[in-house]
Amino acid sequence: MEADLKKINDLLTTVYNDIMHVEEKELRKSEFKDISIKEVHAIAAITMYDHKTSSQLAKDLMITAGSVTTTINNLVRKGYVIRIYGEDDRRIVRLGLTHRGRLVYRAQDSFHRYMVKKFVAGFNDEQVEIIEHALLNLRAFLEFPPHFESKENKKNGPKD
Repeated sequence: MEADLKKINDLLTTVYNDIMHVEEKELRKSEFKDISIKEVHAIAAITMYDHKTSSQLAKDLMITAGSVTTTINNLVRKGYVIRIYGEDDRRIVRLGLTHRGRLVYRAQDSFHRYMVKKFVAGFNDEQVEIIEHALLNLRAFLEFPPHFESKENKKNGPKD
């Protein structure tokens, strides 16, 4: 079992790194060379129609409000995102995608749909449910990671 867990860990790490590498490589080959993969992920999180606030975006991306502000400022300057001010209360600012931003959104969405189709190819519905369950378990762990100590720290006690 321990060897299986290590193998799964190694695969998760490799797959994560490979996805990021392929996304970055495809981005560099596209017409959207002026944005980073993190900016693409921000565009994907804004979505086509939701018009989220910066606070909602920060929560969705699990980054600080300051990081969101910097990212949004860059995307506005580059012409991918617009700020939409509330008609009743101009202090409320929502985010929308420009035509160029929508193109990036669609390209990213298409890439991910294709990747997931390839990932589940050859699995039956029950197997896909198992994969989904495992990924939900992982997501729950990542969203609310427990505090844990390594065996080494427990064995040696607290350090002064």
